[in-house]
Amino acid sequence: MAMRPLEKLPTIRAKLGSVIVFAVAMTLLLVFLILGYTLRESSQDTRRLHLVYVARTYAIQGSMPNPGRGVTVVVTTPDGVLVQGQPPPPTPIPTDAADGQMHVGRTADYEFASVPVVRNGVVVQIVFAFQSALEPGIVGRAAATATFLLDFWWQFLLAGLLGAGISLVIARWLARGMTQPLRDMAAAARRLEQGDYTTRVHVRSMDEAGQLAAAFNRMSAELEDLERSRRDLVANVSHELKTPIAAIRAHLENLADGVEAADPEILQVMLSQTERLSRLVDQLLDLSRLESGEVPFQSEVVGIAPLVDRVISEITIGRAISDIRLEADVADGLVAEADPERIHQVLFNLVDNAVRFTPPGGEIRVTGRPAEARVEISVADTGVGIAADHLPRVFERFYRVDASRSRDDGGTGIGLAIARSIVEAHGGKIVARSDPGRGSTFTFDLPAAVPAVAVEDRRGG
Repeated sequence: MAMRPLEKLPTIRAKLGSVIVFAVAMTLLLVFLILGYTLRESSQDTRRLHLVYVARTYAIQGSMPNPGRGVTVVVTTPDGVLVQGQPPPPTPIPTDAADGQMHVGRTADYEFASVPVVRNGVVVQIVFAFQSALEPGIVGRAAATATFLLDFWWQFLLAGLLGAGISLVIARWLARGMTQPLRDMAAAARRLEQGDYTTRVHVRSMDEAGQLAAAFNRMSAELEDLERSRRDLVANVSHELKTPIAAIRAHLENLADGVEAADPEILQVMLSQTERLSRLVDQLLDLSRLESGEVPFQSEVVGIAPLVDRVISEITIGRAISDIRLEADVADGLVAEADPERIHQVLFNLVDNAVRFTPPGGEIRVTGRPAEARVEISVADTGVGIAADHLPRVFERFYRVDASRSRDDGGTGIGLAIARSIVEAHGGKIVARSDPGRGSTFTFDLPAAVPAVAVEDRRGG
C-alpha cells in the first residue's frame, strides 16, 4: 500500500508544521484571489492612469521610449489628420480633445486617454494613447482579476512567504509543547520495556495528550502492581509449598534412618501435610479457572437464609467453637439468582475467616437484606479488625494481615481472592470495612430473583 505524503515525514512536529504551512498557503491564495476579484476595478483605474501618463509625457516631450505593454500612441490634428501612429481599426479616433481639455474614456473595443498639444493658445495636435479594453462579463472580470494580481504579484509573494515563515515558526513552537508528552511517553515506554515499572510521565495539560499521559501513568502503576504481585505470588507459593514438603521430607528421613517409627501419629502428621499441599494446589487451580472464566456457573434461584444456616452449621460443627456467638439475620424470603455452591464457598470463606480472627467471647453476625434489584449479604465480626493500609490488599492472593496466625490455622491467603472472583463473576462487588480493635465487615451483593417455585431448603446438603 502506497504511503501518504504525511506518512513519509519522520516526526509529528514535521507533519504538524507541514499541515499548518499548507493551510496558511491555501488560505493566503484564496484571500489573494478574493482580494483580486474585489479590487479588479482598481486595475482598470491603474490602466487608465497609465494611459494619461503616457499621453501627457508624449505631449510634453514629443516621444516616449517605452509606453508599456499593449499601449499605442497616435498623434492627430484637431481636424483629424493623422500625424503619427496607427489608430485602432475600425473605430475612429475621438477628437474631443480639440476643445483643449484632457479626456479619458472607453469605446467598445479599447480604452483611451487624449491630451491636447497647445501652442500660442491654439490646439495644434492631439496625443491619443490607447489599449485594448477588457471583455465584458465573466471573462472580463477574470481578466481584470488576473491583471490586478499580475500588477501586484511580488507584494502577494512577499506576504505569502512572510505568512508561511511566521506560521512555520509558530507551528514548530506549538508542536514542541504539544508533542512533549508523546516524547516523554516514548522514552518511558522504552524504560518499561527494560523492566523499569516505576517510570511516570509528567502531565502538563488536560487535552488529549495530557489524558493519554495520565492513562499511561495509570497503566504503568498497574504494571508495577502486577509485577509486585507476580513476585509476591512466586515467593508465597514457594514458601507455602516448601513448608509442608520440608515437614514431609524430615519425617521420611527420620523414618529411613530409624529415628522415628512408622506409627499412626507420624503418618497422620505426614497425611495432614499432604492434604495441605493438595488444598493449596486445588485453590490455586480454582482461582486460575475463576479468573480465566473457565468455570461454568449453574445459576438458579437460591434462598439466602437456608444457605447461611448451612454455612454456620458446618463451621460450628467442623471447628467445635463454643466461645464465639454465630448469628444469622436474613430477611424472610430473600432469594438471589446465583450458583448455590459457589455462593456457599464465598460465605464459608468469609465466616471461617471471621471465626479465626475473633477472640473468645466475640460475635459474628451474618445479615442479608434486599437492595433494589440486588441482594446484599454482610459478614460482621467483633475481632481484631484490619488496619487501613491493609484493607486495599486483603483480596489479593496470598496476602495476609497476620501471616503467622493464618499459617498456623492452615490458611493459604487465597480464600478472599477466590471469593472476589466468584462475586464479580455474578456481576457483584465485594468490599471490606474495618475498625481496628473493634471488628471487620465484609459485604457483597448478588442479583435478586423472584422465585417462581418454592426455594429448596439446602441445610442438609
